[in-house]
Amino acid sequence: MHPAFTAAVADLSERHRDEVLAAYAAVEHSWQPLHESQMLALRDATLRRALQQMLHPLGRTLVKVGPHLWTSGYRDDIARELSEEMLESLPLVDRAVFVLILIHSVAIPRSQGLIDQDTWISNQPTSVEELNRYSRLPRTAVRTGLARLRASGLVQIAPDRRPHQARGSSNTNAGASYLPGPQLARLTPAARRRLQEELILAAGADTPLAAAIRARRARPSEDGVLKPSAPEATETQENS
Repeated sequence: MHPAFTAAVADLSERHRDEVLAAYAAVEHSWQPLHESQMLALRDATLRRALQQMLHPLGRTLVKVGPHLWTSGYRDDIARELSEEMLESLPLVDRAVFVLILIHSVAIPRSQGLIDQDTWISNQPTSVEELNRYSRLPRTAVRTGLARLRASGLVQIAPDRRPHQARGSSNTNAGASYLPGPQLARLTPAARRRLQEELILAAGADTPLAAAIRARRARPSEDGVLKPSAPEATETQENS
């Protein structure tokens, strides 16, 4: 067992230790956030603190996605270190398609009051037709970018609500629509705010709000990102 795991569960009974280890595997590897009713270590504050202590030395943290929903993600300090490297690893076409989906599925509906103010869960999909029109990229490039984004969990195909008879027999995704993917649920509150600001800068670079964001980021003491918190501090915030 990893030393960080041993220290985190040292004072727990064997049963509770198994619960924490099972929750660790679940939040790290589950494709979707987990409801705390599924695992004792997510709904019990003491065991959840042990789980947080297990994640912390590995650069990870618990993320509360919504009422009773949990996953894990990178701590803010680790995410800042990795962000430049991860951005460079994402092809420019993929970034352009990803931003368009966030703008049309999240930013615009949010400005219209159609979705919650602090979530990336959306029921407003962006069609491939819109992506082709607004990106002005070759259709093959958009299709390839969408495939890579889907594989990484950054976007997902929206459920097809048409009647079964109207869906046709085609196996292509040419007429599909896309939503933000499950990996966005792993963003911490600070990371979510940072991404929201990036969307504002991308969609309205000349707006007063964008100017305010740039001015705040230019101040050394305020970069728009929360300082990393220790496991105990995070647990306190989650219970408040």
